[in-house]
Amino acid sequence: MLLAKQIPVTERLIVALDLPDAAAATALVERLGETVDFYKVGLELFMAGGCFTLLDRLGAAGKKVMIDLKFFDVPRTVAAAVAGLARYPGAFVTVHGNDGILRAAVEAAPGLRILAVTVLTSLDQGDLDDLGFVCDPATLVLSRARRALALGCAGVVSSGLEAPKLRESLGPGFLIVTPGIRPVANREEPPKDDQKRTTDIEEAFHNGADYIVVGRPIVKAPDPLAAARSAQARIAALFDAAAG
Repeated sequence: MLLAKQIPVTERLIVALDLPDAAAATALVERLGETVDFYKVGLELFMAGGCFTLLDRLGAAGKKVMIDLKFFDVPRTVAAAVAGLARYPGAFVTVHGNDGILRAAVEAAPGLRILAVTVLTSLDQGDLDDLGFVCDPATLVLSRARRALALGCAGVVSSGLEAPKLRESLGPGFLIVTPGIRPVANREEPPKDDQKRTTDIEEAFHNGADYIVVGRPIVKAPDPLAAARSAQARIAALFDAAAG
């Protein structure tokens, strides 16, 4: 289910700058150079300081940015926060909330594309049971995605495991950004990190993802540049084969 959208192939990989400070993030961006065109900036880096300067530098370098703060607060506060981010380079902003929160985010900054967080890839059925949800992850993801799109969100953040159902039910005309990417899909044994609902690169795109977010497999690799090049080569091979 590779979707032929007008997305440059090199932009389909979003590298998560989950690093302790802006200096480390800047060093990694410089190391990866032209291999990576899209980055995710999340809570860890924002709390370390210097992040707004980093956003300006990424924008000046022609990079795209996913600002992944998963806003969840009263609608007025979320609207103000999203409007503030509109001053900085950013292609996507993530919001994790109900209808009022999502609507406020969409209306606050028309120039930003709001992505609704559906169900974190670190959660499995047991976690949802603990949180009081009386449904499986796929049902909850679909419900949240349907409401988000009706409210004007550009797309959703979703595990690749739920992407096929989203495409089947909601069509191709919205964005799916998939985190929880691991080099090889392995659901026979418990994962060694906090991601539970994972896919590999090829599975995520075949399931309907438009973008994938990769953090530790690149950022913590012995050679991050080699790891990023390998990921880009796998993505390019997928879409080249589909085009041919």
